[in-house]
Amino acid sequence: MAFIDYYKILGISKTANEKEIKAVYRKLARKYHPDLNPENKDAELKFKEINEANEVLSDTEKRKKYDKYGQDWKQGEQQEKAQQQRQSQRQSSQQDFWGEDYSDFFESMFGGRRSANRQGQTPKFKGQDFNAELHLDLKEVYTSHQKVLTVNGKKIRLTIPAGFENGEIIKINGKGGPGINGGPSGDLFITFVINNHTNFKREGSNLYANVDLDLYTSILGGEITVETFDGKVKLNIKPETKNESKVKLKGKGFPKYRDEGKYGDLIITYLIKIPTDLSEKEVELFKELQKIKAHD
Repeated sequence: MAFIDYYKILGISKTANEKEIKAVYRKLARKYHPDLNPENKDAELKFKEINEANEVLSDTEKRKKYDKYGQDWKQGEQQEKAQQQRQSQRQSSQQDFWGEDYSDFFESMFGGRRSANRQGQTPKFKGQDFNAELHLDLKEVYTSHQKVLTVNGKKIRLTIPAGFENGEIIKINGKGGPGINGGPSGDLFITFVINNHTNFKREGSNLYANVDLDLYTSILGGEITVETFDGKVKLNIKPETKNESKVKLKGKGFPKYRDEGKYGDLIITYLIKIPTDLSEKEVELFKELQKIKAHD
């Protein structure tokens, strides 16, 4: 199997800190997310590679092993465990070699007891880490709410903050696989996938939407009602509004993650619709307008 350079996939240096890794991952996850690249197999593969790279490099222990063993970092961990087990077995064999007679001899001579470090101990290992995806609708993360998950028969209650971003990963300590020989349980890593079934495009805390504008209103001006994420608002249209003109509605965007009470903006693009199925009277009027413009 070809070596996969996780640092190269994320486009970061080996000295990148946790904050830098997180920022780069968010940017790339948004860029290559399947929802934004439907039926794009290359983008889908890139998205999987980005998630895999982030899963390893954002975890301190996994990153250390990856830096140490490279592409064999998973096998390297197993080798370490096997080496620890062999060492434990050697310690146990040494204890058996000394035997009870020698132990009793030293106890009678010095009044001592066998030290604890000569007693073979079974090594303890951390349980397997679990990875899961939680799919949410964009409308669900517009407000903070709680969610109950069931993982391996265990119920886990999560608080989903408003403005949670697609591709965000959280770690829940001790909710992974059971430890070995009394070792600690593994951890649970949850990747959030935010599905957008609305007419709004989201970029961070800003929302973008297209609004159809009839030709007459675009020329003469007027008032229209448009949908925002949390309700309807009325907008005044200036006369002679051009196609693809934009208007920004401050504070009508998406909640800002970890900035409670703050919202981004809603940017609306007007798309002028040319009338069809004109009546004879409408055609005559347009011809008159054409004549007037020709004589200007």
